[in-house]
Amino acid sequence: MTMLRDIFAKPINRAIDGVIKADDDASLKLELDEYVITGEIAQRLEQFLEAYNNYETANGVWISGFFGSGKSHLLKMLAVLLESRVVEGESALDVFLRKPEVVANPMLAGALRKAVSIPSRSILFNIDQKAEVISRSDVDALLSVFQKVFDEMCGYYGKQPHIAQFERDLDSRGQLQAFRAAFADLSGKPWERGREQALLEKANTAAAFARATGDRPEDAADILSQYRKDTRVSIEDFAVMVKAWIDGQPRGYRLNFFVDEVGQYIADNVKLMTNLQTIAETLNTRCRGQAWLIVTSQEDMASVIGELNARQENDFSKIMARFRPASLKSVDVAEVIQRRLLDKTEAGKVQLGHLHDREENNLRTLFDFADGSQSLKNFRDRDHFIASYPFPPYQYTLFQLAITSLSQHNAFEGKHSSVRRCACRVYRARN
Repeated sequence: MTMLRDIFAKPINRAIDGVIKADDDASLKLELDEYVITGEIAQRLEQFLEAYNNYETANGVWISGFFGSGKSHLLKMLAVLLESRVVEGESALDVFLRKPEVVANPMLAGALRKAVSIPSRSILFNIDQKAEVISRSDVDALLSVFQKVFDEMCGYYGKQPHIAQFERDLDSRGQLQAFRAAFADLSGKPWERGREQALLEKANTAAAFARATGDRPEDAADILSQYRKDTRVSIEDFAVMVKAWIDGQPRGYRLNFFVDEVGQYIADNVKLMTNLQTIAETLNTRCRGQAWLIVTSQEDMASVIGELNARQENDFSKIMARFRPASLKSVDVAEVIQRRLLDKTEAGKVQLGHLHDREENNLRTLFDFADGSQSLKNFRDRDHFIASYPFPPYQYTLFQLAITSLSQHNAFEGKHSSVRRCACRVYRARN
């Protein structure tokens, strides 16, 4: 008798993280290989790529979906794909082009190739994570996060905007490397460490600045304090910086911001909602399709925001007018689980096929009751039995509803814990 674990195509004890993390590249190859393109996701991909490849006016995409719909995974895959990332010696595009759904859809394959041929850089981040030290009550909280990740991408010190501006100004004058060398010589430590201790390294910073620029040391004595006092960034200034960076790249280059869980971050804060809209509009005005904003959010924003009042609904509708919608439904969760976790070997399919044939009549009545009780979803046919085994179909919906309800009552680390994370745990325990 074949052991249950032997019927699966992939090892059931392999490491699977059900929660996709924007800043985690350790499992990126596995995430690429095992990403499942359902029919709905293929449709959403085609819509997005049509807009991305043929820019007209909109430069924003709003990916929404309920728990476990895969919006964070899709966001990460788009970020990796569009910048033509090479992972463990293979390009992300090549991984996608060999997926059966892409092979069977020449239009989608062609759109992917065209999008990847556009040179670009992706900035992928979870907004709550990057905003850890920034108060949401600050009117410029959202802009501060965007400025921070942009500065870090440029190689500047994103945690302190005035230091990042100090570095940017030196860089624009071709003096940043000379400053770094002078600081290391004077302090005995690299500038990357020194800038984290800026208050303690005030004298070395001033001396290094004077040496790199040729200014008098006494004139540079308070250089960082002056930058702290003078540095103010507006949305317009941010867009100008982004445009200047893009202009320094090859012709047609794009900078794409991929922002996870933005809906939860701006929830119940009208100012943050307005800022998001303005950032998208200003980047579009300045960069003309060369700076895109792709964000994710819960499908049911009312449950995240609470009971929306009239003003909030109006503000939120204005934001959505600046973004192309891409809504994912949780009905695809069963298909993803079947194809990613429950895929069977050929021998396993044969064995389960025989089992279905023997028990077919029993399966038809197993979940149906004559006393008026609730009718549970049964196996559709032989192929459905093989794909779902060992889970009866009703368990997908029941499990999803249970996890959603538990998470809404803070049973997990976060309110919006992923359904698929818990599914991975149940899958291992059951097998």
